[in-house]
Amino acid sequence: VKLDVAGQATQRSVLDALEAGYPALRGTIRDHVTHERRAFVRFFACEQDLSHEPPDAPLPDAVATGAEPFLVVGAMAGG
Repeated sequence: VKLDVAGQATQRSVLDALEAGYPALRGTIRDHVTHERRAFVRFFACEQDLSHEPPDAPLPDAVATGAEPFLVVGAMAGG
């Protein structure tokens, strides 16, 4: 999915734009109330795990320019 993000590209701004364009995703990636990343969701960009980075930290330039994707990956658990 290609997104237009106003201002600096951060995890928060990308996820805000994603949820605005796809309202059914609200609450699935981030908690409805706290907006914190859900436990079994990870964020990756430029071969780095960005899951524990602050949500307002700038994403790598390659992501901001569209050269590299920002990946939202849901893990599976259970037995």
